[in-house]
Amino acid sequence: MPDRIRIVHIIYRLDFGGMENGLVNLINGLPADRFSHVILCLTEATDFRRRIRSDSVEIIECRKPPGNHLPTYWRIFRELRRLRPDIVHTRNLGTLDLNWVALLAGCRHRVHGEHGWSPADPRGVSRKHRLLRRLCDPAVGRYVAVSRDIARWLVDVIGIAASRVETIHNGVQIDRFTPRDDVGGAEPEEAGNGRLLVFGTVGRQEPIKGLDVFLRALHELLDQRPEYRGRMKAVMAGDGPDHQALQRLRDKLGLQMVELPGACTDVPGLLREFDFFVQPSLNEGISNTVLEAMASGLATIATDVGGNPELIRDGEEGQLVSPNDPKGLGDAIARYLEDHELRQRHGRAARRRVEDKFSLPAMIHHYQNLYAGTVDARRTVTA
Repeated sequence: MPDRIRIVHIIYRLDFGGMENGLVNLINGLPADRFSHVILCLTEATDFRRRIRSDSVEIIECRKPPGNHLPTYWRIFRELRRLRPDIVHTRNLGTLDLNWVALLAGCRHRVHGEHGWSPADPRGVSRKHRLLRRLCDPAVGRYVAVSRDIARWLVDVIGIAASRVETIHNGVQIDRFTPRDDVGGAEPEEAGNGRLLVFGTVGRQEPIKGLDVFLRALHELLDQRPEYRGRMKAVMAGDGPDHQALQRLRDKLGLQMVELPGACTDVPGLLREFDFFVQPSLNEGISNTVLEAMASGLATIATDVGGNPELIRDGEEGQLVSPNDPKGLGDAIARYLEDHELRQRHGRAARRRVEDKFSLPAMIHHYQNLYAGTVDARRTVTA
């Protein structure tokens, strides 16, 4: 189909993660008669590639070693010359400099997406990284930020012209992430008869996620309210570089009611077992797991950082707490442990908010207009 818009998506690695999940959902959701896709991985693609529905999506693995590697840049140049895409879409800092490669390869339209914060620079304060962004800016045509917080940072701190920055929030599959009562498992009116209140978090276990703060919050809470110990179970699902350290901290703090099961293959099913959700990150772009929890009808405790306040309105869909504050997080957990009606009210409001503002079809529609308008402003479509 020669009239389709050809997009090369350049990412570091195709693996389980929020940004990668959003990319796959986007590729699966964009009309196949209007768009074609190639995923170019600087390193490799894992089994996560199986989530792509179309066999026509080419995946290129460059197997780049750590550090600068000129042969990889040369290969990407040659691949782009071969593919001749209408749009090259890079994502996050690790692929930003490839906009220069795309420009030299003759790719006319170049889009760069900012999806969150680097674990090594969770506040975006690194002078080296800021300089790199400014040096690469002339090669970028448009920017996409997943939150208004990131968009403001690009404009106010990096100095990108506001007219070149668009905010497109992530979307969630509201037909896949559904409340417990939608599948015949409504929450009992109150915990009791041996039923534990279950809550927790899901995601990659690395320093920026603040999971050590979660454990310390539970330790402080149980130190003040030891009667909670027999009433609750916390789950910290996911894997990553901090997994073993978190296990050791859990054991050191005596938190036997905390489970760290590793990577989760059925996140919708796990969330339907929760009574509420906790996200203690030190910073976030837009958290996919928060959106998934909200779509699952869960009241959510999240830190008041990054894009979280754009998802959760404090006291309406959940509770916002300060980052790196075990006492404040513990108090918020205690509030939900004590108040069934509050959990239910916030959970229902969370589901409504996702349906209204953060559905996957809405996200796909915005990207469809971005891509079509980048190539030809007359090709944008109405909702």
